[in-house]
Amino acid sequence: FSKILSSLGITPDSHVVVYDDKNGANAAARFWWMLKAFGHEKVHVLNGGKNTAEAIGFPFAHGIEKAKKVGLYPVTNWHLPQVTIEEVAKATTNPNAIIIDVRETARYKGHVEPLDLIAGHIPNAVNVPFSTNLDEKGLFLSPSQLKEKYETVFQNTPVENCIVHCGSGVTACHTLLAIASAGFEIPNLYVGSWSEWSRNGKEIVTEE
Repeated sequence: FSKILSSLGITPDSHVVVYDDKNGANAAARFWWMLKAFGHEKVHVLNGGKNTAEAIGFPFAHGIEKAKKVGLYPVTNWHLPQVTIEEVAKATTNPNAIIIDVRETARYKGHVEPLDLIAGHIPNAVNVPFSTNLDEKGLFLSPSQLKEKYETVFQNTPVENCIVHCGSGVTACHTLLAIASAGFEIPNLYVGSWSEWSRNGKEIVTEE
């Protein structure tokens, strides 16, 4: 990842603005999370993404931009928390922990599974779809709205006991971004997410 950042012309002093065409959920929020994990502070996700920018007449270039040459991005520490599959398994029986599944409700309930081999969800996980971080225009809810929303979800659970996951560790970062925007400390990401859990013989729950 350090080499990728360097190939994009990014240095520790760069102000990075990331966007995609899915309101931040396609890859922009994951890139934000990875930069934050590297300790990069000046990084933001464009609210509304490419579609909103185009709708308001923001100019777009065509073709591939050539990045300036920079030295290798230095990495000394990893700054954001992650959890392993075994730590998630322990959290399923911990009354003082919360596991947040940000996938759409139909996937959470096990009614459909377009990507993985088995449908369902992790035991005791609560479903808070990442799409509920957005308003009807595809913009993030205000920080105060997100704060109220996630205060209700967390119910005073210590941040070290909060775990966020999705299907493969990408859209979960959209919720981590929303949580950070609300002023909370960024909780644990379960990078392996449902793809790892469903392939390793762990208990699976489905609902009617």
